[in-house]
Amino acid sequence: MRARLPSWFRQPPVDPEAMVLVEGLLNRLSLHTICESAHCPNAGDCFSRKTATFLILGNICTRNCSFCAVAKGRPLAVDDEEPEHLLAALEKLGLRYVVITSVTRDDLDDGGASHFARTVRLIHQRRPGTLVEVLIPDFRGSFEALRVVAEARPEVINHNVETVPRLYPRVRAMADYRRSVRLLSQVKDLEPGIVTKSGLMLGLGETREEVVQVMKELREARCDLLTLGQYLPPSEQHYPLSRFVTPEEFSELAATGRELGFAEVASAPLVRSSFKAAELYAKARN
Repeated sequence: MRARLPSWFRQPPVDPEAMVLVEGLLNRLSLHTICESAHCPNAGDCFSRKTATFLILGNICTRNCSFCAVAKGRPLAVDDEEPEHLLAALEKLGLRYVVITSVTRDDLDDGGASHFARTVRLIHQRRPGTLVEVLIPDFRGSFEALRVVAEARPEVINHNVETVPRLYPRVRAMADYRRSVRLLSQVKDLEPGIVTKSGLMLGLGETREEVVQVMKELREARCDLLTLGQYLPPSEQHYPLSRFVTPEEFSELAATGRELGFAEVASAPLVRSSFKAAELYAKARN
């Protein structure tokens, strides 16, 4: 039986008209969002505010992370019109800050890096002044693939480590913690002006000491921004919940992160990778 959510997960009602507007727009443009694919608890709130985190390169992932609700299997061919469709959605919604992520595409030679770069460049060219944050996969450790994305100059490159190293074999069996931390450091080697960001889920069985150690290693990799949120199993078939982390614990970790030198830390039960992304970016630029 799934654990009952504590009281601090209660959210205000959403605007149904705005929800219908965003969902209809996404359907017409054949676009995906991580909000829907990952069963994000904030999807209703984001859609009601006429925003979303876009999911490119399809909605089928080549990896088998046990925490994630995104469909796994053999992806379809990349849609070459996807960048144009995403641009049309931005224009319709009036977004000036956009977060773009993707499924992991280990089937592609560059992991989808060129598709990311094309999308970023198109937005910058056609909507000057629009800020772009990309939440990227690890590209199997390819420095050249990372270079392709960095040279497109998104304002933020986000890559989540997701959990502590000890839990990787059970939570992210096809990923590598050291590779993920190294990727964030390499972004700064390639383009020092790009803001870097990472995030962890809590409640998978990690200890506070392990979380703080990851935070220290992210700072050593020159990571600027950090998000910490509560893990919620999408189903009983996914990785089990260890415990609910209290809002007070999240606040204490945020304070620790700021002491370690992060420009800002978003840390609360409902925080996700794109939580108040524009506000976090502004903190990094102050």
